[in-house]
Amino acid sequence: MSNRTTASVSTHILDTSIGRPATGVAVRLAARARRDADWQALGGSATDADGRCKDLPALPEGTTHVRLDFAVEAYFERSDKKQADAQQDAPANRDSGARGAFFPEVTVTFAVAPGEHYHVPLLLTPFGYSVYRGS
Repeated sequence: MSNRTTASVSTHILDTSIGRPATGVAVRLAARARRDADWQALGGSATDADGRCKDLPALPEGTTHVRLDFAVEAYFERSDKKQADAQQDAPANRDSGARGAFFPEVTVTFAVAPGEHYHVPLLLTPFGYSVYRGS
């Protein structure tokens, strides 16, 4: 553990339906000092060409819980047609014609400890997602 008194957070998103980073996804960051405290909005960012948010705001001292809100619906609306045409068996081509994301937003909440860094990757498809603590 380092001598820092706050935790830090980073994230990236991989669109596993196409095997590429998800570019331009808005990510909002919030924190709270106890599990029963109100959330404090800290700001946000958007994923770059590598699917990473490199400029998320710093966490305030005393943060115990963090929330990342990923606005994935707009990403899938922008890229759905291009992705479906590129994949012969894409769900948009073989299903009922419904497009977009089944989960329009993904919210990930996790506990943090002072001095630790938390990298939280999001693995994303139009119909599901997975998150984990990365390194």
